[in-house]
Amino acid sequence: VEVCPGDVLDRAAVQAAVDRAVGTFGRLDVVVHTATVMAYGKIEDLDPDVFERVVDTAVHGTFHVFRAVLPQFRAQRRGSLVVVSSLLASVTTPTMGAYVTAKWGQLGLIRTLQQELRDLPDVHVSAVAPGGTTTPIYTQAATVLGNTGHPPPPVYTPERVARAVVAMLDRPRRLKQSGFANPLIIAGFRLLPPVYDALVGPLLKVFGYARDSVPATTGNVFAPVPEKEATRGPFIGI
Repeated sequence: VEVCPGDVLDRAAVQAAVDRAVGTFGRLDVVVHTATVMAYGKIEDLDPDVFERVVDTAVHGTFHVFRAVLPQFRAQRRGSLVVVSSLLASVTTPTMGAYVTAKWGQLGLIRTLQQELRDLPDVHVSAVAPGGTTTPIYTQAATVLGNTGHPPPPVYTPERVARAVVAMLDRPRRLKQSGFANPLIIAGFRLLPPVYDALVGPLLKVFGYARDSVPATTGNVFAPVPEKEATRGPFIGI
């Protein structure tokens, strides 16, 4: 196992990681891109720098990964790239405008790349969109709400999402909603927007925030928080 820490917003660092992988293993078969950060707060209350960084990490970070990986895939004429997207790339929710904007933009980038690579049938670009997942992203998020976030139910384990990623490698698809509630939520957002808009805020207050009290924080938006790093968050998943 080769470990090469880096910032996805640092183009040179991303390229160095790809070059190191190719130099070590001779080729690049699979790339799974998961890097993202989150912020809670109404749009009018969010620090502009926090908003920009959340969007930058998802959109520009993904762009940098694409730019570093694609020349190798094109040279090989094969390879698989899976991006972990989100249910919130297809719907919106109050107090999560930065993350929603980031994920909608990221999915637009993914879909565009899928169209641009039609000349390479053995190069696959896919997105897996989980719903609530028990990872530390919620407790590490920036917030101005006075509390941290909580994954809305149904909450899935990271292992379940990982299995969805592996399945995407075996049977590539443009986009896979990983979560049985996702299609229902998306249908409500698209087909019954007045009803969706009336319900999403109250439901988020009940199921989307932790019952804690914290001062305003930028979380891990600008820098890692090592003491909170983990493969799982403090939530029960299925």
